[in-house]
Amino acid sequence: MGTKETKVALVTGANTGIGFQIAKVLAENNYVVYIGSRDSAKGEKAALEIGRNARALQLDITDSLSVEAAVAQIQKEQGYLSLLVNNAGISNIGKNGQSMEEILNSQRASKASIEEMKAVWNTNVFSTLAVTQRFLPLLRSADNARIVVVSSALGSMTLNADVTHPYRAHFDVVYGASKAALNAVFLSLAIELEQTNIKVNMVSPGFTATALNNFQGTDTVEEGSREPIRVALSEDLPSGIFTGPGDFSQRQNVIPW
Repeated sequence: MGTKETKVALVTGANTGIGFQIAKVLAENNYVVYIGSRDSAKGEKAALEIGRNARALQLDITDSLSVEAAVAQIQKEQGYLSLLVNNAGISNIGKNGQSMEEILNSQRASKASIEEMKAVWNTNVFSTLAVTQRFLPLLRSADNARIVVVSSALGSMTLNADVTHPYRAHFDVVYGASKAALNAVFLSLAIELEQTNIKVNMVSPGFTATALNNFQGTDTVEEGSREPIRVALSEDLPSGIFTGPGDFSQRQNVIPW
């Protein structure tokens, strides 16, 4: 069992991309970091690459048995959780190698596959909340705990309603709307937990080149990880805020809902 002087974090979808970068920096800042990964081998590889303080954890957030096993492992090894970073997510269930333009075109409200919409929302919204619910007892057991949700500025209803917003045309009913729903769900949780030891914050990495957009984003993973890392490390941010990179944001990096 860990002692509460040691900060313990779980990052979902952490074997690659932004999740990996967050986990790496947390480990460098003396967190014991669990590398959540659907593929055990990829998780082990990522943990070895990060080195000290990193531990692989098989975790498929859409699989309730996998989630229960992950909760049981951290409960047994640590007894509490200081930080949960909900990073795992998908943008589509189509063929590998589709361009971002092809994905966006297929996800327009007039013709989007309801099957795909349900699958993406299941991962990005429902399973993300389900994982959080199961880890809440461990978060409550920490002295001061935080939940950080990697969202997207694409989920900002205010920005998408602004006809001058340059990425407005990218707002779709599958991925984009799932992030708007994710924001709403976790704002609700932040309000519910206001009088507890748990803070909840949403963060956008910006338009980062990852597998979510077939690596067509304009920012590198290192650039896109800066704001999520800042939020993950910041223990004094107020609960219930949505922040992102400066080019999407207002004062103090706040993104409008």
